[in-house]
Amino acid sequence: MTALTHASASDLLTGDQYLSLHLLETFTAALPVRDENGMPKGFVYGGDLRTMITSQARRRAERTYSRERANGGQGALAGYTMGIRTREWAKLTADALSSRHSWDKQEASDTAKAVLEGLGLKFGTKPNTLVLTQVLLFAPEDAGQVIADYLHDNRNSVATWSSSYIKARDAKAAAEAAKKAKAAAARKAKKDGTPVPDDAPDSSAEDDGLPLLPKQIREAVLTAFAPRDAIDIALYGRFLAEIADSPNVDGAIQTGHAFTVHAAEHIDDFYAAADDAKLHRKEHALDFLDTADDAGAGTTGYQSLITGTFYRHAVLDRYKIRMNLLAAGMNPDEAETAAAAAEREFVEAFTNAIPHAKKNSTASTGVLPKLVLAFTGARPFNYAGAFEKPIDETSDGPASIAAAERLLKQHALVLRKRTDISPGMFLTYDLDVQELLDTHSAAGTLPGTEAGTLDELTGA
Repeated sequence: MTALTHASASDLLTGDQYLSLHLLETFTAALPVRDENGMPKGFVYGGDLRTMITSQARRRAERTYSRERANGGQGALAGYTMGIRTREWAKLTADALSSRHSWDKQEASDTAKAVLEGLGLKFGTKPNTLVLTQVLLFAPEDAGQVIADYLHDNRNSVATWSSSYIKARDAKAAAEAAKKAKAAAARKAKKDGTPVPDDAPDSSAEDDGLPLLPKQIREAVLTAFAPRDAIDIALYGRFLAEIADSPNVDGAIQTGHAFTVHAAEHIDDFYAAADDAKLHRKEHALDFLDTADDAGAGTTGYQSLITGTFYRHAVLDRYKIRMNLLAAGMNPDEAETAAAAAEREFVEAFTNAIPHAKKNSTASTGVLPKLVLAFTGARPFNYAGAFEKPIDETSDGPASIAAAERLLKQHALVLRKRTDISPGMFLTYDLDVQELLDTHSAAGTLPGTEAGTLDELTGA
């Protein structure tokens, strides 16, 4: 692969624009992701049902893994701003107004919510969602503080607008509630055959508009929500349909759904949970009659678990990440340095991050990859097709070894037939796959170079 620190944006368009990552990993009696019924996800491929780990689950695991590392001063992105995806921006802004600028909590909450509503965001209608936006908004972690600082510095003009907005909004809400009540009364009267009330609502009436958020306040809030130097927004992108002129970002990372290289293997595991108090009483009973009602478990149930070797793939557009960073306001040197750091962290997170579902009962987050393959090219290369024919362990041997062999042969085939792709870098943490790599290396059939560490895999 081209050394990351030596690649400029223009150089990448000559053939090394895309960094393709391919990984094999084996989960044993785990459930990293599940559907709404608590069951494993899957799809039919090559005539067999395959277990699936969705790209959404993988991307969130990778994104939050990198954010925690960066915020903890670890990894290539230490020192950079990171993003957070949440519905709590009104709360975060209000908290900053209260803690940083000593605003009254109610005033802070009302003002923050009004400003975000004026921006175009809608809020929940239930008691526990009144201060939560209806959609998640992915923005720099410090956006709430930045907005709060602006609102405090311009408190008089903000207060003038917000008071009129809140008054008009509440009046509109009251009018709409009354209108609905009258409409309900009219429907009931029609159904009962009684005269329609004289004050029945006019269906042609239009609601009065609300005061528009002043341009300068709107621009300040949009700037706070802009990606700025939040590297993970530049990597993963975002789309804010609720805000017409929002600074959307087309992400630089593409992620495929992971799937088993063989037919799905699911089990329904029966479990029983003990009642500690009941067992303690039973174990210390002085008379057998004292335990007559203590038979049986505290609770029982079933949980679905999966076992299998998964193929997963992601690709980084190395040109796009640089363009996103330049668009965020970095100069070319800053963008180049940040892009190289983002690339190293992308490989780190892709290799090490695992979704946390059922981690305490399955220890699934400790899984290490069987094999990681990385290479660059003028276009993305997805090798999912190499596993359309499911591996049959009765004839092909252990799935992870057979899959590793197939992945090596797939890359060697493509490498022989195309000029817009680089030799691969291979990394394994598995004894059997290590033996496979050693055999190919000794025979001169390894389509690339083995990496001894993750840093070598990234080309750093």
